[in-house]
Amino acid sequence: MVERPADNPYVTAPDLEFEEPSALSEDEVREQVERLREAVNYHDYRYYVESDPVISDRAYDILFDRLETLEAAFDLHDPNSPTQRVGGEPLDELETVEHVTEMLSLDSAEEAADVREFDERVREVVGDVAYALEPKFDGFSVEVVYEDGEFDRAVTRGDGEVGEDVSRNVRTIRSIPLTLGNGPDLLVVRGEIYMPRSGFQDCNERRIQRGEDPFANPRNAAAGTVRLLDPNTVADRPLDAYFYDIMETSAPVESQRDAFDRMESIGLPVNEYNRVVDDIEAAIDYREEMLERRADLEYEIDGVVVKVNDYAKREQLGTTATHPRWAFAYKFPPKTGETVVRRIVVQVGRTGKLTPVALLDPVDVKGVTITRATLHNERQAQQLGVGAGARVEIERAGDVIPQVGEVLEPGESVFEMPDTCPACGGSVVQEGPNHYCTNVSCPAQLRRSLEHFCSKSAMDIEGVGEEVAELLVEEGLVDSVADLYALEQDELASLEGFGDRSARKLIDEIEASKDVDLASFLHALGIRHVGKERARRLADAFDLDALRDADRDALRSVADIGPEVAESIRSFFDNERNQTEIDRLLEAGVSPTRTGVSDELDGLTLAITGSIEGYTREELTDLLERHGATVTSSVSGRTDFLVVGETPGTTKRESAAEHGVERIDAEAFRDRILDRIEDN
Repeated sequence: MVERPADNPYVTAPDLEFEEPSALSEDEVREQVERLREAVNYHDYRYYVESDPVISDRAYDILFDRLETLEAAFDLHDPNSPTQRVGGEPLDELETVEHVTEMLSLDSAEEAADVREFDERVREVVGDVAYALEPKFDGFSVEVVYEDGEFDRAVTRGDGEVGEDVSRNVRTIRSIPLTLGNGPDLLVVRGEIYMPRSGFQDCNERRIQRGEDPFANPRNAAAGTVRLLDPNTVADRPLDAYFYDIMETSAPVESQRDAFDRMESIGLPVNEYNRVVDDIEAAIDYREEMLERRADLEYEIDGVVVKVNDYAKREQLGTTATHPRWAFAYKFPPKTGETVVRRIVVQVGRTGKLTPVALLDPVDVKGVTITRATLHNERQAQQLGVGAGARVEIERAGDVIPQVGEVLEPGESVFEMPDTCPACGGSVVQEGPNHYCTNVSCPAQLRRSLEHFCSKSAMDIEGVGEEVAELLVEEGLVDSVADLYALEQDELASLEGFGDRSARKLIDEIEASKDVDLASFLHALGIRHVGKERARRLADAFDLDALRDADRDALRSVADIGPEVAESIRSFFDNERNQTEIDRLLEAGVSPTRTGVSDELDGLTLAITGSIEGYTREELTDLLERHGATVTSSVSGRTDFLVVGETPGTTKRESAAEHGVERIDAEAFRDRILDRIEDN
């Protein structure tokens, strides 16, 4: 443990009353800054490494703010001051740096027999040996260099010889000291940066609520964060670290036990479960012990590391081209099937539907790491009995979609849908088994609605994907989809990732989208239960004004519009805010028109396999159906013919042969059908 700095009044912070900076001499300012830095570093160590703070959060904030004020007022900035952990300007790219000492990987296995063979090889060379043991962290390995007791740089493992300089990002991790107490002139250490489980779940909860994809696992989250170009983003994410090797030092150590003690004494975070044992059987027992502890740890581990304790014996053993002969990773078997639900969060879709999502401890299911499972709705979650803390069995429906198959041990309580939307605080209503946010201006809905509105099958505004949609909403430029048509080139050009050229291109795309067919416009509005096909049927039956006034009976007269869908459509148009939004779109110049629909192909049923040059499958289906044809996804006895394009599948061709359905190639299809209709 790092010793408390002696004679420093800010370590205990008795009264926290400071003179005005102007009342201090230059020497007094420098002395106070030095003591404040020393005190803040000590309190960071007590809080982030020892988890045993000695002053209140408020007292710490006063010390930190005072230090920041003095540094700014007297231009006393130092890159290793604790005030510099908060981030900085984004980088253009990460520079590559050569390692002080090569960072090798470890030989590994999951079987005890392989570990015993490792022990035999070691003892053949060096005789009796003690082993240092430590958890094998499932994180992101880095080399950190200290010179004259000051943090100098941090470098990713890379290829073992050269890595990327991530110093600015690693500086933001508060458990990694920027200055060392009684540190040697040179110290090169290897450690693991990780994202704690609770922090990982917090990050994923926020990402899901914002409509973003969650991180796949804590290791990927940590690795991706450390390599980001913007240190401010890194500073906002919960990262931590443990150190486990001294790679080089001006004050040599003789054993791994000495290295653990030395690192801990100068303030580097060292894991509490490190130990030294006398033989390999004790190492095997240690692995079983850590396997049992695994689920209760705040960090992910995927095994244990067994190292020869004595450094002189390590020198005798040497290394291969890829790994040291004196260390071995005894890995755990992958976690399969069973895991723990850490919490259940609610995701808000573009239609306002609230979907519970179980955030899980990572588990391997058929070779895929699963960290979340959708529960569909409150009813399903309650029928399963899923709640935070439950131990569950995870399945992959159709070998693809993760789902909770069974609750093996109940959790704290069974999930209940919140009364208000987690994204905006709007009221929530229940319709059947599902719950919906009633606020159409909900940010979570708006981001997804905007992305959907601009998609190719809707208004076809190229350039507004997930990232741009989120940026427009976060910057307050778009509060509804109609605001797109009020965007100006200058305000777009000022956004991150935009310039004059890209801003002009997006403005042109938005302008071009004003001429749109009615079916695409209806699909873009995001009416619940109305996809592109139902939108097309509605556009065939009504113009926009008639549809806005159509009653439920009129709606139900349209093919494939049942009571539930008719109710959804009517509810959408009865909503005053939705009507206002449509009016704003029309006032902005959006002009939905009914495309000419003919009955040239009326009664024709066909299926398609493979690709047809010049068309996406969606475009081709749209063209054929607008001329009266029915395009099916499978072949049956009612199919008139199967169009066989480039790289066709086998299932439809086999079905066509079985049912005696005619097959025509792309050239015949163009001659018989496309040339007749594509210009109409």
